[in-house]
Amino acid sequence: MSAGLVVSGVSVQLGGQPILSGIDMRAASGTMTGLIGPNGAGKSTLMRAILGLLPHGGSVTFDSSDLVTLPRRARAQFTAFVEQNSDTDARLTAREVVMLGRIPFQPVWQASPAPHDLSLAEAALTAVGMTAFTDRLYQTLSGGEQQRIQIARALAQQPRLLLLDEPTNHLDVHAQLATLDLLRQRAHAGATVLLALHDLNLAASFCDSLVVLHGGRVAAAGPPETVLTPALLRQVYGVDAAILRHPGTGRPLIAYGLPG
Repeated sequence: MSAGLVVSGVSVQLGGQPILSGIDMRAASGTMTGLIGPNGAGKSTLMRAILGLLPHGGSVTFDSSDLVTLPRRARAQFTAFVEQNSDTDARLTAREVVMLGRIPFQPVWQASPAPHDLSLAEAALTAVGMTAFTDRLYQTLSGGEQQRIQIARALAQQPRLLLLDEPTNHLDVHAQLATLDLLRQRAHAGATVLLALHDLNLAASFCDSLVVLHGGRVAAAGPPETVLTPALLRQVYGVDAAILRHPGTGRPLIAYGLPG
């Protein structure tokens, strides 16, 4: 197994305020790693720092390559990022949005998409169940439909490192499960997948490992079975919790309650 993603001592300040302090974490190739923590813990900031979209201290490597010093086009040829919200004023169809994922691989003089790029875009649309929407204007799609198109755009890049910030945002229950299953398949096929999630039961069901952020620091990291404890959930989320076992998978299943 290759090294995957290694984050060492990453710190971020925004507006003179510390947001992340000395973050150390790993996300192995061939696995799906969940980034969890309460609102304001620094999950989105960490993802943007990993991709060099924010100035930061420390280092970020992927398969021993320094991500921050790589030219942006070179980095985009093996990394993809799905943000929480991706609005655009451009009048693009769903297919055209997905084709944006192929831009890093196209010569600057190329006037129209190559058949190979079109084929990858169609395969990505099929993977997220959006082939019936390919000619619809992106702006006319629902929030959940737009989210699936953005995931398809990322998949069309065929990334070895895939980062997703709340990819289940706006999705119904079936779409959440289907999307996370798809991402887990991509991870187990060899990609490194790091995704931020708020739903801890989804994180426990689908992720191979978890990294817990709290107050801009790593509070815990490891398999869901060892990370998700009543003590940690009380410390990080301020809730009382009972850890059960899913009757079908044996994975942790959390029942929440307010303290007292």
